[in-house]
Amino acid sequence: MESLDDVIDAMIADRVIHRHRRKWLIAIALIVVVVLVILFTGGWKEKQGRRVDTVDAPTTFEAGRYEFGVTSAQIIRTPKTKYDPAKARVELSLDVKNIDDEEHKSNSLSGKMVLLVVGGGEDPIESNGATCRGAINWVFVYGLPAESCTTKFDVPADFTGDKLEFGFLAESYDSDIGLLGASEDPYWHNEKAAMVVRVPTTTTTETK
Repeated sequence: MESLDDVIDAMIADRVIHRHRRKWLIAIALIVVVVLVILFTGGWKEKQGRRVDTVDAPTTFEAGRYEFGVTSAQIIRTPKTKYDPAKARVELSLDVKNIDDEEHKSNSLSGKMVLLVVGGGEDPIESNGATCRGAINWVFVYGLPAESCTTKFDVPADFTGDKLEFGFLAESYDSDIGLLGASEDPYWHNEKAAMVVRVPTTTTTETK
């Protein structure tokens, strides 16, 4: 039979183990979060090791359910007026084609699929989608030729650059098999960094 001292020692040891186990679990969780943050941003930020190819425009490539043809970019400045502050925006010219061979569905380009990579450790800037033939959020129909479009990025009024970088994401067509209660039917999701395009950029001033 165990003595009272042995029982007390066992209780103390058990508490110590549980206390340190909790600390280890917290430490592991923090490490996982840091790794996920690095993986999420590492696709764009060169200082952390860019994980995708960087090419120069003009170029054409496929990314998920779209084919992109990137041509040129410009910084457009709007001078300060009596009533409005100075502003600037970046406009990227590109051809977009729907190549969804899986679902053959029409779809508009989400603003988060094309990003302005500003560097310096800053987060990329999302676009406003695609404007084609003067219509924003243009719907790209599967099977039709590529449309000539622009996409816009709001930037600080003093933003500069003669060769800007744009990041393109690609969705994958797969299912959620393995996740609790997930659908087995594949669909377009899981956006990941696919390509960075370096584009010669001009600067112009917009007059009213």
